[in-house]
Amino acid sequence: MRTSFFAKLKNSFREASQWLRRTPERALDEAYEAAQRIRAIEENHFNGGRISPEYGNYGASVNAYFQSELRKYLRIARVRMAEFNASRSMLQPTARPVTEIQMDVPDTNAYNISVLDNSSAVVLRKLRFIDEVLGRYSGDRPPTSAVVVVDSAQRNGSSGQRNGSRSTLQPASQEAGLTEEMVERTRKSVQADLESYADKTGVLPRSILRTVDRIKRELDPNAETEVVENFRTSKVRTVISLRLILLLILLPLLTQQIAKGFIIGPIVDHLRNPDSLVQAEPFLNVDMEDETYAELQRYEERIRFEVLIGKTPALTEEQMQERLQERAIELEREAFIASNNAIKNVFADILSAGVFALVLLNSRRDLAILRSFIDEMIYGLSDSAKAFIIILFTDMFVGFHSPHGWEVLLEGVARHFGLAANRDFIFLFIATFPVILDTIFKYWIFRYLNRISPSAVATYRNMNE
Repeated sequence: MRTSFFAKLKNSFREASQWLRRTPERALDEAYEAAQRIRAIEENHFNGGRISPEYGNYGASVNAYFQSELRKYLRIARVRMAEFNASRSMLQPTARPVTEIQMDVPDTNAYNISVLDNSSAVVLRKLRFIDEVLGRYSGDRPPTSAVVVVDSAQRNGSSGQRNGSRSTLQPASQEAGLTEEMVERTRKSVQADLESYADKTGVLPRSILRTVDRIKRELDPNAETEVVENFRTSKVRTVISLRLILLLILLPLLTQQIAKGFIIGPIVDHLRNPDSLVQAEPFLNVDMEDETYAELQRYEERIRFEVLIGKTPALTEEQMQERLQERAIELEREAFIASNNAIKNVFADILSAGVFALVLLNSRRDLAILRSFIDEMIYGLSDSAKAFIIILFTDMFVGFHSPHGWEVLLEGVARHFGLAANRDFIFLFIATFPVILDTIFKYWIFRYLNRISPSAVATYRNMNE
């Protein structure tokens, strides 16, 4: 019975692992198929040109149909390419040999059939074909993951090209994230923001210098272009920051719930239950044991009380023993459930922390952008808002009533992992950690906020008094 269960579990893990490892290949195939559908429509209905009314002599209804098909396949291709890039960076692709029969579509009369046994060559050829198809429609939507700066020479050189001509291929990673140029620009922007926020000191007030800089920017002949580029950079920064925040929250949470419910949970429940061959201890700590004994004692006292007031008929000693035995079995099962839940939490939280660390390691560039986004939000608040947030956080974490909150929080964490609440450790933590936090808050106010926004510090002092 147990061998059969572990065999099924092992097969399920193997199938899930194989399916997960085939994710990049599966996503690339779907994107490649969508690109082939677009190319087929171009060749069959638009003489090899773009899917546009300029290259086809069709009515409004037919053009609307082709445009809807184009949008559908473009969306599929772009989403699958993003999935391919994201999954390939985190997963090791399968090493099985790949065989493909590919036909050169541009020459519709003579098909050149070649068999490729190299998986890398197949992937590169598919990527080239997908980029060639998507590159013809790259101007149909504003960029969402990268800001590309085009100089005047490039604009003049590309203004004479027709939309139907085959464009130069863009990198396949354009849909996956930031370009090197965007990262470098964001890094410089972050440094400039931090300097302007915290490091600039001079004879004249900063407000006068900012006014002079604003006038200089308005008189700059390239001010319009800079405003557009800054807006695009800010938009991309916001999108990437929010996406990273959602990933850091949702991915560990989903990993914890899925691992606890479908992977770790069945194993723990199979190994630890009252009916298993190996007798396991139902209690993980003394607190759980004391709670169970206290509950059984309360149950016995309640029965005796109901007998004394006449609500329950008098019971013999044997009947009382049977009812206590039934309740003890129920309490044992409840203790197993609580203990198993704590064990599941430990392993599921470890996996969740691993996913969180993996997201951080794979998003180092995005972390720099997130930092600039947070700095811009914090330092862009009004003085009263800054003072309100500071007072809220200081009173919540280091204020007069904070020890009670820390005590409840630490006891909840201990119960979550099935540990006994150590009162000495809790009191020591409450006596030291809030003091450290209070010191950090005061240092930040003295070192940075006092230089950046003295009026916010004055507002904070007035509100605090």
